[in-house]
Amino acid sequence: MANVSVYNMEGKEVGTIELSDAVFGAEIKENLVHQAVVQQLANNRQGTQKAKTRSEVSGGGRKPWRQKGTGHARQGSTRAPQWTGGGVVFAPVPRDYSFKMNKKEKRAALQSALTSKVQDNKLVVLDELKFGEIKTKNMKNVLDALKVDNALIVINPDSENVQISARNIEGVATASPSTINVYDILKYNTVIVTRSSVATIEEVYA
Repeated sequence: MANVSVYNMEGKEVGTIELSDAVFGAEIKENLVHQAVVQQLANNRQGTQKAKTRSEVSGGGRKPWRQKGTGHARQGSTRAPQWTGGGVVFAPVPRDYSFKMNKKEKRAALQSALTSKVQDNKLVVLDELKFGEIKTKNMKNVLDALKVDNALIVINPDSENVQISARNIEGVATASPSTINVYDILKYNTVIVTRSSVATIEEVYA
């Protein structure tokens, strides 16, 4: 098991914590990490792009001129793709870009991402993180004490004051242990977790 230092909100070391190898010391599987990131980005795509084909454009029912004898190339409709106002060839249509990953693969990808943060010393464990009031300055002071400016803060859902206090800080995002994902873990330089969040993550993703 990996031993990681535990800090308080003033940035002082107050102890250590043993992290479960099942979650924070797993084998890093880069192929699954890549697949998980691609899946999340694909699932976030709206896929609502649309253009009309020649069968959907209004008008053009009448042949513009007779087949032979005009000197023009033969034309069947003024809504063919080569005409101004005509349909689009191979027009894009709404589609679903999402795809699925097996639960075991998603879990292995998340374990790999968390393990990489531990190996890079980019996982910071706090003894606790709670504020008596909603104040951005309080959150900024904690980040400055930890010497962190780009972080994903993993807190329990009941920490509303912390969540709102961090909302307006650029380069900082919050998530609960049940909603963390590979993309956000890799997107931010540092992952900050509390003792209680570590216990929840180990329980859910072990």
